[in-house]
Amino acid sequence: MARQFTFADPGEGIHEAEVVEVNVSPGDHVEEGDPVLVVETDKAETELPSPYTGQVQDIPVSEGDTVEVDDVLVVFADDDDEAPADGDEATERDTTDGDGEPGEMAEAGAARTTAEAEDAPTEPEGTDEDDEDAEDDDEGGKAAAVGELPTEEPHAEHPSDERPEPGSERAGSAGGPVPASPATRRLARERGIDLTRIEGSGPHGRVTSQDVEDAAEQEPDTRDDEGARPQRDEGARPQRDERAPERPELPDFEQWGPIERVRLRSIRRTTARRVAVSWREIPQVTHHDVVDVTALERWRREHSAQVEDAGGELSLMVLVTKALAGVLSRHPRFNASLDLDAEEIVLKHHYHIGLAVDTDDGLIVPVIRDVDRKPLIGLATEISGLIGRVRAREVQGEELTGGTFTVTNVGPLGGDGFTPLIRHPEVAILGMGQARLEQVVTGDLDAHRTVVQLRLPLSLTYDHRVVDGADAARFIGDLGSAIADPGALLLNT
Repeated sequence: MARQFTFADPGEGIHEAEVVEVNVSPGDHVEEGDPVLVVETDKAETELPSPYTGQVQDIPVSEGDTVEVDDVLVVFADDDDEAPADGDEATERDTTDGDGEPGEMAEAGAARTTAEAEDAPTEPEGTDEDDEDAEDDDEGGKAAAVGELPTEEPHAEHPSDERPEPGSERAGSAGGPVPASPATRRLARERGIDLTRIEGSGPHGRVTSQDVEDAAEQEPDTRDDEGARPQRDEGARPQRDERAPERPELPDFEQWGPIERVRLRSIRRTTARRVAVSWREIPQVTHHDVVDVTALERWRREHSAQVEDAGGELSLMVLVTKALAGVLSRHPRFNASLDLDAEEIVLKHHYHIGLAVDTDDGLIVPVIRDVDRKPLIGLATEISGLIGRVRAREVQGEELTGGTFTVTNVGPLGGDGFTPLIRHPEVAILGMGQARLEQVVTGDLDAHRTVVQLRLPLSLTYDHRVVDGADAARFIGDLGSAIADPGALLLNT
């Protein structure tokens, strides 16, 4: 029986990845542990080693496809199938013994062989495709019944409302499975579109997501007599928020001039989704202020060489991050999450601060754990090393999760106040602008003087369901006091 290599759950809240490279072809012989594909998530680019030794029979995915957990990546032939053999003889050998009695596989109650699956008749067309349960093997990359593994297209869909004979596959116009990626098949299920009725516009007649969207626009409404749409499988993961408004149709931009389309990939695609969730789910407000960091900058310059000798960089961001641990302990609602289902605020008594890092692929947010417990030199060296690994795409998945508060620093690139978006499910994020020398008038109307200060713009975005404007003002006030005096900063943290 054929063996399937599926996309395993990488954990860390990741459910999908993009196929970057396919290193094998049908017919290739691979050893267990050989890299067969390279996939990219919003966390990192990863080689996937073969779990089997054997011959590659089918590769249902292509470079650029998006795959989800349990989607089939590679199908390996059974050991007996690697050598050429007559299909009927192969079936007879697997299901009967020499004297015509049921063989070992039949006696063990195992699934039918690959040859039987290929010979199984397909269901006649002509019925609507509303039964999601008949497509569990497509969603999970598994067979619908007792382990049957179709050999041609593990993600092919069944055109009938009735559950097809195990091992059977929906046929395309030429009698074979419809060529389409797993992501396209999921989209077709969402839209209620029969792939066999679509003429693919991709290479070799491959059906694309755009083909499915175009077909959906032309399909009549599929509501039942009571006005309800067919129910989705409860186990299926929705691809988009049902509450989100329908996106407006884009115009044909080429009518006004030349254009270029760039694929929304991995990190940028994930960023797009997450900021949309943040904007939609969190009523957020930003408090802006400017703090005096003159003394802190002098202290930083005095001790930067010592930190560099230890392998780190003593930047303003490092000092602010260290100060935040003490401030968050005095303002616990900024180090929290909101559980709407339980109607509770989850106060976290650990201080894991995320640092937004600018990379060639987009923003990545690694997490520094237990900032309150780390000495300043150790913190500076850890941050420098972590940022380096992030930009080299060598960071581990666990280093990108579990944050309780985030800092984003655009200061090195310029800019004053801005409005950073909260990383759900956190409740606040601090933005740092560029520190600048400014003339500041101190004192009162009758006794004042002008001094030059190094001023650091800060932007604190907070979830207004959890904290109020007065809370934000007090938070920034305490942070400003903590970083204004380097001695107090070290004593308090």
